[in-house]
Amino acid sequence: MTLTTHGMLAGKRVRRLGFGTMRLTGPGIWGPPGDEKNAIQVLRTAVVSGVQHIDTADAYGPHDVETLIRKALHPYADDLIIATKGGFTRQGPGRWTPCGVPAYLRQCVELSLRRLGVDAIDLYYLHRVDPNVPLADQVGELEQLRTEGKIKALGLSKITIAQIVEAAKIAPIAAVQNSFSLLNAESDDVVRWCEKNEIAFVPYAPLGAGRCLEHGEHTDNARSVTPHGALRWLLERSPAMFPIPGTSSVEHLAENMKADDERVV
Repeated sequence: MTLTTHGMLAGKRVRRLGFGTMRLTGPGIWGPPGDEKNAIQVLRTAVVSGVQHIDTADAYGPHDVETLIRKALHPYADDLIIATKGGFTRQGPGRWTPCGVPAYLRQCVELSLRRLGVDAIDLYYLHRVDPNVPLADQVGELEQLRTEGKIKALGLSKITIAQIVEAAKIAPIAAVQNSFSLLNAESDDVVRWCEKNEIAFVPYAPLGAGRCLEHGEHTDNARSVTPHGALRWLLERSPAMFPIPGTSSVEHLAENMKADDERVV
């Protein structure tokens, strides 16, 4: 069987194995990286290594990583997708509060545009559904921004099938981002639904928040859990899958990128 290493995401054909930037911050996803030069080198090495999908959020820092991406990669390559998210407020390290008030979401988009240095964001996610605001109002505001040309494609994060269906009645949904890894496959029903409906599924924490880096653990089919094996498992599981492993290490990045090097499995 041939492993499909590329797929369509937000209107572009890209390598399915991307790069998540949450680890390029201080402790608790708060503040800038301890070594900015290293973080910039990791981002540049990712793109040189073939990454065509960079995933970030305004809440990472907050704001620090979007600024870092611009320093490292702007002007962006034509075949590179920069995906970001909005809809959280941050109160300190490890503290996150959803805010889906339409005016706040609009502010999030406008500020992300400035920090990233773009006229339109390739892929923009509602980072979390705010339970205190109707989902229709949250998605409706982002769809309005899409019609204004400030967003090219919309995504949803930490979402259920019912919520995707509700949102899709208001706006076209290009991607879904839920937690999913070899050690936590609870969103498998969402993966299959996305595959059936031609929506990209972008698993966050695809290495189980670092647990897949531990040798000696095993899957239900007795394969060792390594970064290479865990990411390859995701790529094989569904052609709709676009994993975004993150790291602050060039060495770990190189190991992750091996996951789709082979063409036959």
